Amino acid sequence: MKNIEFHNREKETKEIRAILDRQPTLITFVYGPINSGKTELINHVIEELPEEYVVFYINLRTKFLASYDDFIESLFEMEMETEAALKKGKETLAELVSSVTKVAGIPITREFLDYVFKDNKPKNAFSYIIKLFEEVKNSGKHPVLILDELQKIGDVKVNGPLIYELFNFFIDLTKEKHLAHVFVATSDSLFIEQIYNEAMLQGRCRYLLVDDFDKDTALNFFDECGFDDREKELAWNYCGGKPVYLVELLRVEDRGKMVERMLKIRTSQISELLNSLRAYGEKIEFRGEFYEIVYDNVIEELSKLKENVNCAYEYITPEITYLVRNNIVFVEPLENTMRAQSRLDLLAIREMLQR
Repeated sequence: MKNIEFHNREKETKEIRAILDRQPTLITFVYGPINSGKTELINHVIEELPEEYVVFYINLRTKFLASYDDFIESLFEMEMETEAALKKGKETLAELVSSVTKVAGIPITREFLDYVFKDNKPKNAFSYIIKLFEEVKNSGKHPVLILDELQKIGDVKVNGPLIYELFNFFIDLTKEKHLAHVFVATSDSLFIEQIYNEAMLQGRCRYLLVDDFDKDTALNFFDECGFDDREKELAWNYCGGKPVYLVELLRVEDRGKMVERMLKIRTSQISELLNSLRAYGEKIEFRGEFYEIVYDNVIEELSKLKENVNCAYEYITPEITYLVRNNIVFVEPLENTMRAQSRLDLLAIREMLQR
């Protein structure tokens, strides 16, 4: 099947390669709406990198994070200890680095892991990673650290201190030591804003938006996939350039029936969520405190999308946060604008508001 999520990502690929070709200086946030192809882009870039880059990629989506220890453990990939290794004893960092090709996490042995968790302090883990990356540099290669779905650390109860310590470590890797490139990917742009404020990242980070396809890119994709004019119009009008929805349209013959079904399902999902809010209420954590979400205020925020695709906001409210966390709207923090997560979400919001 056609690799749709990566279709025509030359601009973003070129930008990432340009970053990697320079000395590490800034943390790079890779962000965008849900299912816009961020992980697919990252994986493609990793596969295409020359051998002098050693990539340490950690996808937190698959990790259970309920504590600080869970997060620190999720960074590492335990090396399997063979019988020969057990007889030989403790491996050195140089030996670990020499065995690295492409890894899911940062390689570590049982002995080093015991050191990392010895005092339950992040500095032990960060100290180990720095020494490992220095060994990578000494071998003539360039370490690259990528954390995907980083918003999951918002579930860790030591959230504030962990964010501060983690990003100060990233600053040390990039701006201070110029030791490794650091990429952080997330679909939660409000989480980026939280990190920016808590970790004091002014002048220490850059942003790379990986958005849904624009109309020209989407229409070009439709042409390559053999859509007729009617199907192209239906696909764009209902789904816009959301890659995950376009995959769904590829697998069916009756695309008109499919887009109507997709809209019906999404409208029902949003309506059910808001009906539940109205009936039972809900509290969310916002700026360190719990706030009751006001149903009428949520509807007021959504009503701004009746006539406009993008709406400016003066500041983030608990209701906007609620809509972002439920993947109904996407906030662009660099422009202070809010929009639906997709064209399908926009149509569903408008239909729901008419009921």
